[in-house]
Amino acid sequence: MTVLAAVVIAYSIGLVNPAEMIAIRRVRSMEFRWAVIACLGVMVLGTLKGILVAIVVSMVGLLALANDPRVDEVRRKRGTNVFRPRSPEHPDDEAIPGLLIARPEGRLYFGNAANVGAKLMALKNASSPRVMLLDCSAVPGFEYTSLKMLIEGEARVREEGAELWLAALNPEAMELVRNSPLAERLGRERMFFTVEQAVAAFEARKPAGQAEAT
Repeated sequence: MTVLAAVVIAYSIGLVNPAEMIAIRRVRSMEFRWAVIACLGVMVLGTLKGILVAIVVSMVGLLALANDPRVDEVRRKRGTNVFRPRSPEHPDDEAIPGLLIARPEGRLYFGNAANVGAKLMALKNASSPRVMLLDCSAVPGFEYTSLKMLIEGEARVREEGAELWLAALNPEAMELVRNSPLAERLGRERMFFTVEQAVAAFEARKPAGQAEAT
């Protein structure tokens, strides 16, 4: 058995491509870990069982990512109409006073609705905006639970004296919103085709905000 195990390990090592492993690690550390698990699984359990273990681990990892998606604060590149996630690499990007732009990523469903909602409210509480604009360009669609969360979130934001706006809804998401009470609550004046249009509409209301500031 010891000799057989040594033969299996030696054969499995021969299947590993070091250059490919380095390339995976450089691009995405999580997938590098999956590749390492696959290699170890093949060495210890054999080819089929090792690959099966790697598949299960990767599925668990993907589920974890889906259940805890990114939610970025979006800022404007100074002097342009380019909007991108806030990053230490772009410290000069400007926040628009009174406006919070937040961009969730991925399909929103029952498994991640609470996490997304908590992240959005954390961003809102940190900046206390007059308007919270959701950039939905990276959201393919809403499942009912997440849409219900959005409706409840709009009510909560309104109770706190602010407004919720939506921008860049994809076709599926747009259809779902239109079929829900949220569309009537927001009206056309708080739903926009693009983030740029929403920001322009907010800045058109700026004089009143400036008067309050002075």
